[in-house]
Amino acid sequence: MANSGQDWPADRGSAEHAGTPAASSGEDSFAGDARPSMARSVWADMLISGPDEDAPSWPSSGLPPSFGQRPVAGERPDFGDAGYGAAQQDPPEPGPAGYGVVEPSPPEPGPAGYGVVGPPDVAQGRGWESTEAAFGPWETYETGTTYEPAVGYGVVPPVAEPSTGYPEPPGYPQEPTWQGVSADNLSADALLPGRHAAPPAGWRRTLYQITGGRVRAPRSTADRRHMDLVLRARTQVAAGHHRVAVLSLKGGVGKTTTTVGLGSTLASVRGDRVIAIDANPDRGTLCDKLRLETAATVRDLLNEGGQIRRYADVRAYTTQAPSGLEVLASDRDPTVSVAFSDEDYEDVAQVLEHYYSICITDCGTGLMHSAMAGVLHLADQIVLVSSPSVDGARSASATLDWLAAHQYGDLVRGAVVVLSAIRPRSKSTVDLAQLEQHFAARCRAVVRIPYDAHLEEGAEIDLDRLSRATADAYLVLAAAVGDGFAWPRH
Repeated sequence: MANSGQDWPADRGSAEHAGTPAASSGEDSFAGDARPSMARSVWADMLISGPDEDAPSWPSSGLPPSFGQRPVAGERPDFGDAGYGAAQQDPPEPGPAGYGVVEPSPPEPGPAGYGVVGPPDVAQGRGWESTEAAFGPWETYETGTTYEPAVGYGVVPPVAEPSTGYPEPPGYPQEPTWQGVSADNLSADALLPGRHAAPPAGWRRTLYQITGGRVRAPRSTADRRHMDLVLRARTQVAAGHHRVAVLSLKGGVGKTTTTVGLGSTLASVRGDRVIAIDANPDRGTLCDKLRLETAATVRDLLNEGGQIRRYADVRAYTTQAPSGLEVLASDRDPTVSVAFSDEDYEDVAQVLEHYYSICITDCGTGLMHSAMAGVLHLADQIVLVSSPSVDGARSASATLDWLAAHQYGDLVRGAVVVLSAIRPRSKSTVDLAQLEQHFAARCRAVVRIPYDAHLEEGAEIDLDRLSRATADAYLVLAAAVGDGFAWPRH
């Protein structure tokens, strides 16, 4: 700034070198009659510098009546009658159009014997570092005095805040609007249309072969139904191991045949380990349904159970059918007088659950034999086999009554009833529809297994030798049982 033709010094040291005397006896010396108009930073430097002999002696009259008031030219500033003066500052000045001013901080008392220091940022010349929001033209501070910000001072551009409404530049990537598109859409069936499997049979297969696979008719309703049954039979075992008990009160109704047919179908379509165990306390016939690979029985497994450490150790006691089903036979020695008890069954079941996903138990006839308590206690679901006759149906219904009366009502509600060996041209007058309706009202599902000449032989069961209707019926049974694999453990 210019005053009386002289530049006002930036500090006292520079004032002395410029030939302008500094205050030393309590009075300020000014170069000229008119007092210079000092910038706020100059006054702040004079006030916040440490005490020395050149510091002016301010009157002790308390805080000044106004803060930041510009002194009038040619007059001494009014420092008040308290022991401290006031730091005279230029008022804040508005910035460029569209921006506000920085709100000065309230005055704070300085060291003893010195004036009040203004806002720290402003007093030290750092007003431009503030990021406070914009204020109105008039601000009030603790002294009760208001002032109007001076023009052109204290301008701080506000920090740009992110805005969702900010216009995007041309060519900026937009949010995708498609839904349901992922890597799963790039399957072999979609990208390799000529690689589809040939239709199983019928005119669709003939057309496929004639055209060299270039023309493939849509799947028939029967094919889609078959695939749905297979997927249900392949339901993942949620608990890691699932136990199915196949039982009936009446003998000769196809209970063991149903066990092998169900187990073989599940093993063939699933691919994981499925085992069938003969829990008949007497000599069971489960081992007669397939060609034996070992003479070991469930009794041997019990006696040597402490030596089993891995699946290969268990495999030494089982026989595997061509379908992949493994069978653990019952004791066939007629000299053995110890019956297979419920404790024995529970010990065997605990060993098998570590190595197999599904265990199908072929129970003995009746409900009161020694092993039956353990079978029902551990079963996750039951398959009740009945013949399409009056006495067979009444026995099966009585079995449900007994289970419901002995706190196995959950097994009854989740049971699957099998009407076995139904002849297509039978002379029987039994109303199968009413019989099926009776069990459907009490249980989860009812499945009809048609008569099959291969099964009537009573020998080893081979799925490839079953009629198409019988094989399809066992697949329906496997799907119905597979629906229960998603249940928690019983």
